[in-house]
Amino acid sequence: MSGLTVRYPAGGNPPGWLLWLMLGLVTLLSLLPSLRLLISALFDWQQGGNSSLWRMLSSRATWVALYNSFYTSGFGTLISLLLGSLFAFCLALTDIRARQIWIFLFMLPMMIPPQVTALSWLQLFGPSSILLNSLGIAPTFGSPNPLYSAEGIALLLGIQHAPLVFLALRTQLLCLPKEQIEAARLNGASLRRVFSDIVLPLCRTSLWAGGAIAFVSSLGNFGIPAMLGIPISYFVLPTQIYQTMAGFGPGMLNQVAALSVLMGVLAVGIVMLQGRLQRRHALPLIGMAGRALAFRLGAWRWPTELTLATVLFMILVAPLLALIATSLVPTLGVPLNGETLTFAAYGAMLDGQSVTWRALTNSMLLSVSAALLLMALSLPLAYLLVRYPSRALRWLHNAIDIPYTLPGVVLAIAFILLFARPLPVVDITLYGTLAIIFLAYLARFLTVCLKPVHSGMLQLDPAMEEAACMAGAGFSQRLRHIVLPLLAPAAFAGGLLVFLTAVNELTVSALLWSAGSETLGVVIFNLDESGDKVLASAVAVLVVVLVALVMLLLSGLGRYLPKGVIPWQS
Repeated sequence: MSGLTVRYPAGGNPPGWLLWLMLGLVTLLSLLPSLRLLISALFDWQQGGNSSLWRMLSSRATWVALYNSFYTSGFGTLISLLLGSLFAFCLALTDIRARQIWIFLFMLPMMIPPQVTALSWLQLFGPSSILLNSLGIAPTFGSPNPLYSAEGIALLLGIQHAPLVFLALRTQLLCLPKEQIEAARLNGASLRRVFSDIVLPLCRTSLWAGGAIAFVSSLGNFGIPAMLGIPISYFVLPTQIYQTMAGFGPGMLNQVAALSVLMGVLAVGIVMLQGRLQRRHALPLIGMAGRALAFRLGAWRWPTELTLATVLFMILVAPLLALIATSLVPTLGVPLNGETLTFAAYGAMLDGQSVTWRALTNSMLLSVSAALLLMALSLPLAYLLVRYPSRALRWLHNAIDIPYTLPGVVLAIAFILLFARPLPVVDITLYGTLAIIFLAYLARFLTVCLKPVHSGMLQLDPAMEEAACMAGAGFSQRLRHIVLPLLAPAAFAGGLLVFLTAVNELTVSALLWSAGSETLGVVIFNLDESGDKVLASAVAVLVVVLVALVMLLLSGLGRYLPKGVIPWQS
């Protein structure tokens, strides 16, 4: 019997104008910034020992930051593997109750911005903790906060990225062939033997993948190392780049570019190594996948649920309670009670003349605009990638992933280098304006919006388009009347994911903002740095509420979307 062939209603070639438009946009957003960064890093290589690249490599600060990055990222990855594996095995392989609620709550720390995570934990520990003072268990005044350390940074990095390990491992666990497990159990194998001899070997590649993604994410994380490391002069690569730019200005751009290239090469290299190891050690599954396992816990169900609840309370609830408590007092050091309770920080935050209100409007404008434009770009782009597969479009698809793979500070340096000078012909300078942040958001989050639309496009049967083509409908008519209505839910979900990520982003905007173009992430970081932790906590609480609401909206939309689009849903 002959194999099935996919038919493409528009023939062998896509519309030329659309293909060139997409190629031009992706080149502008993905390739030109990266190329400009590489040129700046190697611009004076012929000078040998005086070149920017050599000065960067011969600097002790570079190697100290590199060691610190590997230490905190490696330690944080171990914590992510521990937490992610615990929740993945419990929620995917057992009959634990309220599974979707557990998953939603465990995913929340990853969606909360790193700077908010750091701020909430800082308000939980230390002698100035409002929550601990209100309970009468705060450390003595003058005691150091234990989070201001390499281990404190690693702890929060591990908590922040544990959901990445959870997602990678849970996906594999849900695909385990149930027949193999049942056969082993019928032959007398104990649960421990089944777990060690069948489940763990089959999940080895997903553990590799989750660990590698967590490590790369920790390597590029800026918010947590900035808020916990800069006050004690403990620098990792992202904060070293930030401090060099903040301290020495544009005159150090070539050397900063060289440091950024080093960081980008590390991130991309680790991702490529992870992919190679995953392909080499992949084990084929024999049997029917898709029927989830559900080992009965019996008398152990209550202790298991209590353990998961305790972990969630420690990593999510307690820090958020400390954050809320700090936002409700007039100043640090005052215990929270009926007499000191005040909403003054929230009033100051929403004052139309305040920098926090300006940051809120800027973040909403940038994130909503980026989400809408990327939704519009993702629809025709996904159509081209699925209906007209070719080498050029495969290259295009890979190029789209580059800005998201690179650490945010590296992408920011690339955009500074590309747009530092006025644009030719129009003589307009984008650097220091909202426009450069907007372009950086488009580049970084295009792949976030494209993924659900691309997944939805893969599931569309081309038969309807073929019928419309035979009836005389042109390309634009087919796209407008058939493809767009069917992909609208996926595009909307992609837009919400972009909004969720961009509205509280700091890693990119930390180096791109200027007076008047602050974002929520920048304001939280600046308020904490200036000592106004009460107002910073109020802004952070607003961000957490916003994140939770968008996640709930996405959860409600999940039933209309292809499987896997919403990360925390099956």
